Amino acid sequence: MRLILFDCDGTLVDSQNIIVSTMHAAFAMHGITVPSRDAVLGIVGLSLEQAIATLLGDQADRAAEIAATYRDEFHGRRQGGVLEPLYPGAREIVTTLAERDDTLLGIVTGKSRRGVDAVLGGHGLLDYFVTIQTADDAPSKPHPAMVLQALSATGADAAHAVVIGDTTYDMMMARSAGTGAVGVSWGYHAPQTLPAAGAEIVLTRFEDLPPWLERRWAASESAA
Repeated sequence: MRLILFDCDGTLVDSQNIIVSTMHAAFAMHGITVPSRDAVLGIVGLSLEQAIATLLGDQADRAAEIAATYRDEFHGRRQGGVLEPLYPGAREIVTTLAERDDTLLGIVTGKSRRGVDAVLGGHGLLDYFVTIQTADDAPSKPHPAMVLQALSATGADAAHAVVIGDTTYDMMMARSAGTGAVGVSWGYHAPQTLPAAGAEIVLTRFEDLPPWLERRWAASESAA
């Protein structure tokens, strides 16, 4: 079986506005100078406490308390009706790939499971993913644990798996786990940084993913 593992924020859903505004609110509530928008987007993909510790620098010991505030604020905004939008083409590609008999889909994300359930459930996509690996049960990216857990859960082989993501953390995680790595240009890390981190290709349109995967797997099978 082929296994396609998607990152969530910056790959499937455009969550930048709610992430940045919530991070700014959490920092301000603790009397700490808010980080720039670019700095916040640069840590998307890491687990929450590690991301906040990175932003805090020499005040990293305050990461846990600010993370707790961030979670409360984020949950309140979602309860208020905020739902991060899908990127163009995301729904169509997920549903098309999920229809294949030889393909399984999964999620590998620095979000919590509650967050994944809320956003993908809100878009009616949750049931398309047979394995969902989150920061609740694994070390932060770029550690390969989430990918390795997904491989174990599905029985797929690393040689027949790819990670789709927008950050260098995703590409490094995939390479460490021995899977393929596909970058996307519409997320939060500069596209030109992804090849050096391990991306085989950086896509500029979601609809280019299925034909590229077919070519990759056909070449792999013929080589075998």
